[in-house]
Amino acid sequence: MRYEVAVRAEARLGEGPTWDASAGRLLWIDILGSRVYGYDPASGARTVRRTDQHVGAVKPRVGGGLVLNLRDGVGLLDPDDSFRWLHREVVPGRRGNDAAVAPDGSLWAGTMRYDEAVGGGTLSRFGGDGSVTPVLDDVTVSNGTGWSPDGTLMYYVDTPTRRIDVFDFEDGRAVNRRPLVEIEEDAGYPDGLTVDAEGCVWVALWDGAAIRRYTPTGELADVLDLPVPRITACAFGGPGLTDLYITTARVGLDSPHPLAGSLLVSPGAGKGLPQPAFAG
Repeated sequence: MRYEVAVRAEARLGEGPTWDASAGRLLWIDILGSRVYGYDPASGARTVRRTDQHVGAVKPRVGGGLVLNLRDGVGLLDPDDSFRWLHREVVPGRRGNDAAVAPDGSLWAGTMRYDEAVGGGTLSRFGGDGSVTPVLDDVTVSNGTGWSPDGTLMYYVDTPTRRIDVFDFEDGRAVNRRPLVEIEEDAGYPDGLTVDAEGCVWVALWDGAAIRRYTPTGELADVLDLPVPRITACAFGGPGLTDLYITTARVGLDSPHPLAGSLLVSPGAGKGLPQPAFAG
């Protein structure tokens, strides 16, 4: 596998690449820069929107617009660009982090404390009707979440554990949590993830300068080495969902690589799964 530069940028904490199939664009964010970016690989067109708070994730909605996992809760941008809260929950010292949309259209959104205090974060399920269901209440840095092609398994990362965990996914509930993969200490920390059409899990390695691909049984199948140490997340995009888009960060680096904070892409890396839009 090889990589190219899709968008050269200096995002402090680039994150959350998501293919918006209805618009033919790649959405991604700069969490600490409070920005939502759009990139159309066909035309090269780019957009940027500044949010009023730190933004941990952005996903498209079924009826148009976006859902945002923000510092103080989950908000909705309507197609007319107006904003409203779906669920507002102000917790001093805490912010929204990574999020993902489940096969049933619900949003699974995580939080973490700015000081990364152990157990200070959460994972919650947000239904399209505005309902909120707590899932985990003792998370430290809630990160990558994804589902198997048949929707029966959910993969999840709480970054400091150095694990990718797997749950059985039944009737919209995640149960029977167990480890799938443990990342060795000299390889960095697991961050965002995506699942491909073969059921393999691709995970970004923070301070590991790589993306790894693991089989559904936890065996290492491939590695994409990258020049930037802080790799944050990955997602398949493009018309055929064959290009792997990769976000990076420059926050905390004394001498960042020139590409730190840029959006990278590995053309033809694999075959992704269509990602559902949020039902709300």
